[in-house]
Amino acid sequence: MSASPANLAARFNRDCNCQLLDVPALRSQIDSTTGLALSAQFFSPLAVFLDPEQTTAMRDLVAVISNAVGLPGYQQHVLEIAPDIARHDPRTSGVFLGFDFHLSADGPQLIEINTNAGGAFLNLAAHAHQRACCPAPRCSQDPRTNAALEADIQAMFLDEWRRARGARPLRSMAIVDEVPEQQFLYPEFLLAREFLQARGIRVSICDPSELQIRGGALHARGEEVELIYNRLTDFYFENPRNQVVRAAYLRDLAVVTPHPRAHALWADKSNLALLSDPAFLEKLSLPPTDIETLVRGIPRAVRVTEPQARWWQDRKQWFFKPRRGFGSRGTYRGDKLTRRAFGDVIAGDYIAQRFAPPGERGGGTGETFKYDVRCYVYGARVQLMAARLFQGQTTNFRTPGGGFAPVYVVGTG
Repeated sequence: MSASPANLAARFNRDCNCQLLDVPALRSQIDSTTGLALSAQFFSPLAVFLDPEQTTAMRDLVAVISNAVGLPGYQQHVLEIAPDIARHDPRTSGVFLGFDFHLSADGPQLIEINTNAGGAFLNLAAHAHQRACCPAPRCSQDPRTNAALEADIQAMFLDEWRRARGARPLRSMAIVDEVPEQQFLYPEFLLAREFLQARGIRVSICDPSELQIRGGALHARGEEVELIYNRLTDFYFENPRNQVVRAAYLRDLAVVTPHPRAHALWADKSNLALLSDPAFLEKLSLPPTDIETLVRGIPRAVRVTEPQARWWQDRKQWFFKPRRGFGSRGTYRGDKLTRRAFGDVIAGDYIAQRFAPPGERGGGTGETFKYDVRCYVYGARVQLMAARLFQGQTTNFRTPGGGFAPVYVVGTG
């Protein structure tokens, strides 16, 4: 009797040393496109193996969460406690939502949602350099061609534009982040610029200080900017250096994506407490099957409040993250929490989520990586999946042999 896909995926993640991503060729292509020497930690040559039930469960959870987030009762509750700017409705959804999962025996567990999830253009480039796996037991990579993936991403940006501006053609964009040349993912900005300019859109990469409002329009370096691809982690444009972006957004001088409303609806960590709370979900009149999907797929999350003694005693069961945090900054595994860090958690605005360990990936060499799976999402649909291999407490790109990794689905043989 042949092994099940789940057993095969577990075995391959433990033992398979096949290098299914041609990292040297990929780095050469990206270095040539960007003119930079790409960090070795961006990509891992190893693949992560999933079984069909895991990929289906992730897609189903994305669809159910998208339905819940669209409900008036959910939006009213979330926006009441969000900054005022989140109540401004720009009519757009926000590009590149990122749903991050840990894979466990209980199925995929959603750890967080991000509105400016990085890495999509890096993983798009990597797709063309994935190698075919051995034919049995039919380990398959994403079957879509690079052209199909590229068309999907182009359509996403154009959909954002049309939601706000109708049939008028999109001619110019700016990719905006603080001191972009110093950002770790700056090579991705260059890839995005190359991708969009090849499709007839003028693109600049700029710091918010380079933006100006003149004559009722937004400009960067003398060129009008019609759309901002927003990579700022100042999610509500509260920093004084981002006031031009804030004004352009509120005055609808440019389409900004993703935007503060999207962050409030999707990425505020306190939303995990709502989406994992059966009592709140019942108030939304969600179908029982949707509630079951949410509770099964999202580890229970709660706001950290007094008393301190309870949290310290139970800390090993939880993972602590700042409500408006990003990029694993200020996060703590409860079993690694020091008294000093615990003080920061109690004093800060923190969410505690039941600890769901990441998956583990061996390589046949005795070295073990942890991994998660990121789903890039638009319009309730998963566009792209990629794994991230790392060592340590949280996802990072500092582990030799770690980084983004392709996802292969194990068939039935």
